Amino acid sequence: MVMYGMQLPVQSQSTMYAEPWEVAAGPGDLAEIARVADRVGFGYLASCDHVAIPRRLAGAMSTVWYDPVATLSFLAGVTERVRLMSHVAIVGLRHPLVSAKAYATLDRLSGGRLILGVGAGHVQEEFEAVGADFAGRGALLDETLDALRAALGPEEFPEFAGERFAFKDLGQQPRPVQERVPVWVGGSSPAAVRRAALRGDGWLPQGDPRDKLPAKIAKLRALREEAGIEAPLTVGAITEPLYVGEAGWDVGRRTLTGGPEALAASLRAYGGMGVHQIQVRFRSRSRTELTDQMAAFAAEVAPLLS
Repeated sequence: MVMYGMQLPVQSQSTMYAEPWEVAAGPGDLAEIARVADRVGFGYLASCDHVAIPRRLAGAMSTVWYDPVATLSFLAGVTERVRLMSHVAIVGLRHPLVSAKAYATLDRLSGGRLILGVGAGHVQEEFEAVGADFAGRGALLDETLDALRAALGPEEFPEFAGERFAFKDLGQQPRPVQERVPVWVGGSSPAAVRRAALRGDGWLPQGDPRDKLPAKIAKLRALREEAGIEAPLTVGAITEPLYVGEAGWDVGRRTLTGGPEALAASLRAYGGMGVHQIQVRFRSRSRTELTDQMAAFAAEVAPLLS
């Protein structure tokens, strides 16, 4: 069966996807949405990452970007089962030991529910503000991932030596609950696909239309086979916006609407491509409409996805 999860509303409010009701929403709304996701069977909840947005991008991106570690730690306290994912953490903005401390603590506090989603980032001013290398962010992310593998492993005193980072004889507790924290790599560029194939436990494509996914999934598999990597890779996809049932308002022409069987029939195509998890987003006019949509999807559509 295809796993399904969702990006949390409220915590990031880009004009590309935020609904009007999110502007006035806050922690109570996030907590209730997380409780519903936990209760009805969502696989994960995800939170984005940006440190600061320059004025030139603020009109489109907004400046509302909650910190993912703080947000997911808050939601860990009001949930029991649903996994908690950074989608995506721009880990190149921080020293690997700083990221490891934060995410190991989150994994410990949540009882081992962390999925560390990572990406290279795209906002130059954000990198410059914290003294990170924007031009070399791809190589920076590669080394940061290697360092994080060591720092999030079982050793209290992890060791790593690279071109940018090196550490040894420095202890960090608490350790993660998970023996291996899953790292899902975000992005659809050739470099991101290669990074996911060679360094990831999962791939999080960014906005690829359906017809582009099979070729990229085939590339992922070929790269892993060439590298002799036999461990399974969780392949993801972001679906079109969804509305379960017949909407009595304009939900946009790209939105998939209709009854459970019609939606499930459309979404089953992802599984046929080799996708293991889908990230869904529902159109809504209020928190209540969103949670109603989540519950309807879990009860009526999800059982038909296998």
